[in-house]
Amino acid sequence: MKGGKKMRFRPCIDLRNGKVVQIVGGTLTRKKGKAPVTNFESIKSSRDYAEIYKLDNLTGGHVIALGPGNQEAMIDAVSAYPGGLQAGGGITPDNALRFLDAGASHVIVTSYVFSAGKVDMERLKLLVKTVGKERLVLDLSCRKRGDDFWIVTDRWQTFTDVTVNPETLARLSGFCDEFLVHGVDVEGRMRGIQTELVELLGKHAPIPVTYAGGVSTMADIDTVERLGQGRVDFTIGSALDIFGGTLPYAAVIKKMENSAK
Repeated sequence: MKGGKKMRFRPCIDLRNGKVVQIVGGTLTRKKGKAPVTNFESIKSSRDYAEIYKLDNLTGGHVIALGPGNQEAMIDAVSAYPGGLQAGGGITPDNALRFLDAGASHVIVTSYVFSAGKVDMERLKLLVKTVGKERLVLDLSCRKRGDDFWIVTDRWQTFTDVTVNPETLARLSGFCDEFLVHGVDVEGRMRGIQTELVELLGKHAPIPVTYAGGVSTMADIDTVERLGQGRVDFTIGSALDIFGGTLPYAAVIKKMENSAK
């Protein structure tokens, strides 16, 4: 991770009931009749967004299924951009190869590994055996409680007993290629980032890591770069104009092209 690592913009495609959406992360729940707060639902398909990202040569983005009914839309996206997108949401050893074979560069896993509030090492080892460390991303999405950031599962509603700290990052880095970390408390709210979390990741993540949550201005992007020491990549959802927001997608692309020069 040393020696000229450049922060990258990682695009996203979030899916609910087969549709491309942007939601307020903390409102996602399994409760019947209680829908999450939705900022945006697109008339464009997951494939349409994948083709946009392919045209702009953006790699390492993620397609996330927010609940059931999204597998075909996930397949459509990763097959439209082979090797360009990661697939997550309900991934297990039984279905992981389907998404990889369809074109996903990696699979992203949370709940299968963080089971019953703990890291299930046997499950993690089985995943590594099934897909390979180099094609596995661990989702360490977290919420703040007290002074710490605690990994959450079950649609971000259930706290585990695992915190995102230097020890956790070091231990789990031996089993995956990257981390994806949503700051769930600010996800979809477009009110700024969780600066402490970005700083923690910048200092202590030993492998590539993508931060998601609250990025809504060019200044936020600059803050991620500064606090993350150029080592933390970022994604933007609800704030982008392609998802109904006000931050121009084209301007973000231009900014990243200029910073790469």
